[in-house]
Amino acid sequence: MRWEAQSTAQVAGPLQIPGLLRTTASPEFAGMRFHEVMAKSALNRVPARSSMPFSWTINPYRGCSHACVYCFARSTHTYLDLDSGDDFDREVVVKVNVADVVRAETRRRSWAREHVALGTNTDPYQRAEGRYRLMPGVIEALADSGTPLSVLTKGTLLRRDLPLLARAAEEVPVDLAMSIAVFDDDLQASIEPGTPTTKARLATVRAAADLGFRVSVFLMPVLPYLTDSTSQLDDALRGIADAGAHRVVYGALHLRPGAREWFLTWIRDHRPDLVGAYEGMYARSAYAPQAYHRMLARRIRPLIERHGLAGTDDEDTDSPVERGRAAGRTADRATHTGRAADSAIQPALF
Repeated sequence: MRWEAQSTAQVAGPLQIPGLLRTTASPEFAGMRFHEVMAKSALNRVPARSSMPFSWTINPYRGCSHACVYCFARSTHTYLDLDSGDDFDREVVVKVNVADVVRAETRRRSWAREHVALGTNTDPYQRAEGRYRLMPGVIEALADSGTPLSVLTKGTLLRRDLPLLARAAEEVPVDLAMSIAVFDDDLQASIEPGTPTTKARLATVRAAADLGFRVSVFLMPVLPYLTDSTSQLDDALRGIADAGAHRVVYGALHLRPGAREWFLTWIRDHRPDLVGAYEGMYARSAYAPQAYHRMLARRIRPLIERHGLAGTDDEDTDSPVERGRAAGRTADRATHTGRAADSAIQPALF
């Protein structure tokens, strides 16, 4: 886990991160810092009140270099006295011992081998994973213990671990989902500046499907006035189907505190003509109006059917609860087939 050509710095100011070992920077990641920590635990229990259909999550990283301006997880960075804007994109916490901790926790006699979801807060296959290589150890620890697992990611680094995941799927249900929200290259580069291209993510879906995985694609969030026209949705679903995906989960943008401020700043800077529309839609709630959800459903459901993709009737809002419920429905089905395609969004700390 030692990086070449890196610098090591002491954390300055009031920043307090539990278990901090050191802070590093690398020329390969200009403008970013990585805070390496020794985690005391890795398995995060999902609170019963969340109504999630699974009980556990693992988050190897906090913060995310994907820098998606709409990311709902931004507010979780404020728990570390970091801001939900630039700090979320540039100050990444890395749990360098996460695989060892997972192995120890899943060896306990009390461990019931319940489904574990990865990608529930920030992306486990963001760029830093290429250096730290935390996921292979986590996957092996879960599979060796007989624990079903799922991965939701925007990262094409997933392709590196597909052979490992295929071997794991011979022992436990393994569920893969790719998040692809924007199919316009210029918009994607602006609104998700740290993510792999849409083309590269679709190629990753194809690679997973070719290995036998029934991959889900999360078409989330659908952005009002930006990605929600019938022609845009039709093009997106055609690309998803051509990539070999099995299922689509869609959802309208929601703007919780943290993400709301960051996203509306982007709107003012890049699409000032939409400021009034967005402020009106999200004036009273983090969620788009029900009328918008109904319109989106009427528009997209026939297209999902036309392109031969599986879907459900109630996955029409991009929220942690709905993503979790959608994930759980897929996982329940996959448990009986030996392959899965779920994900879940439930913010967890350490």
